[in-house]
Amino acid sequence: MRAAWLLLAAAPAFAAGEFFDDFAQKDLDALRASGWVLRDGMGHPGLPGARFSPAQLALQGGLLTLRLATDGTPANTTLAQLCAARKFLIGTTTARVRFRDTPGSRDPVIQSFFLASPLKHDYDPDFSEVDFEYLPHGGWGEPETRLYGVSWQTVRIDPWQSFNQASIVQGSFDGWQLLTVQVEATRTRHYVNGRLMGEHTGRNVPSKPMAISFNHWLAAGAVAGAPRAYEFDVDWVLHEAGRTVSPAGMQDRAAQLRKQGVARQDTVPDAGLTSECNL
Repeated sequence: MRAAWLLLAAAPAFAAGEFFDDFAQKDLDALRASGWVLRDGMGHPGLPGARFSPAQLALQGGLLTLRLATDGTPANTTLAQLCAARKFLIGTTTARVRFRDTPGSRDPVIQSFFLASPLKHDYDPDFSEVDFEYLPHGGWGEPETRLYGVSWQTVRIDPWQSFNQASIVQGSFDGWQLLTVQVEATRTRHYVNGRLMGEHTGRNVPSKPMAISFNHWLAAGAVAGAPRAYEFDVDWVLHEAGRTVSPAGMQDRAAQLRKQGVARQDTVPDAGLTSECNL
């Protein structure tokens, strides 16, 4: 194991523990039984009228696949999302994901990995979120392919007004990527493949327990037409509670757990909070 795993800052004042999932479950029922919430229904984000469905999630060969199907209309658009328990705050979270570009498509799909708490009302001061959002075909008013790393203060959904700090890397990230976010008491850091995207501070730093989540959704701007489908995959996700760990250290720890035959582990204390899985 590389020394990177040892280069971490313990934070005794915060809960410790480890959460790991290799997505080796045999089916969606087993995924639910292991604690994941599979979103079913409508709501933010995505086109009004589009629907999230557990049927858009699949497990095969140790990979979780999130599918998105659309013909460009909300009524015929089906999205995917799943969320873990809401109990993660100070610590380091890493996921190995495979983003997918589709040459020629301009559908504004968003492939994302994030941690979030519920938004109870507009400008909720207790809202917390850190996320990675990949736009392979552009979107949100811009045509460029790009990856976002964002730390949120709060937001109003309709009409949209957000308060956050974002770091953006332009260009394609098609293929396997290692995404890491470190949440400390006074700052967050987003990394892609070990490269620091940005550091965020102030009111944008999360203050409430969050749920680890993945989603695949469609923003406004798709053109109605023939049915089409998109996918992106998750290999594994790891959270080290109360500790700041380097991306290389997180990768080493995941490799160690897999070598030991650990498909899933969760020693992070429960926070007694429900995981609504609705953002």
